[in-house]
Amino acid sequence: MCRILVADDDWQQLNLRKLLLEQVGHQVAVAWSVSETMRQVELGGAELVIMDLRFPNAAGEPDSREGRALIRQIRDSGCRVPLIVLSGWPEDLYGSPEESMVSRVMVKPVKVKVLLETIAELVGSA
Repeated sequence: MCRILVADDDWQQLNLRKLLLEQVGHQVAVAWSVSETMRQVELGGAELVIMDLRFPNAAGEPDSREGRALIRQIRDSGCRVPLIVLSGWPEDLYGSPEESMVSRVMVKPVKVKVLLETIAELVGSA
């Protein structure tokens, strides 16, 4: 099993993913904001990052630009682990330079089996 960082501003989704991934044996750290995600990335140890694309902007509104900026920050920090983006709005990422910085874009809702298979494919564990 592997160490996974899950980032999402939706507490319900964050806790659900944490519970699910821990039940199959993964170690899971969670981050609920862009700044907390970067703090966790800088602590190191994650073998995979799973993140939402839309995080609140300065006005408090969900904004995919925040997620694209987070992808750049993660990669600029030197973190090269696989990165999965889970989004209901994948078109906000498609065609952007950040799309090439992620390992997989998955459209919400993602079936549990598909997510677990993707994790196994990217990090070599089930």
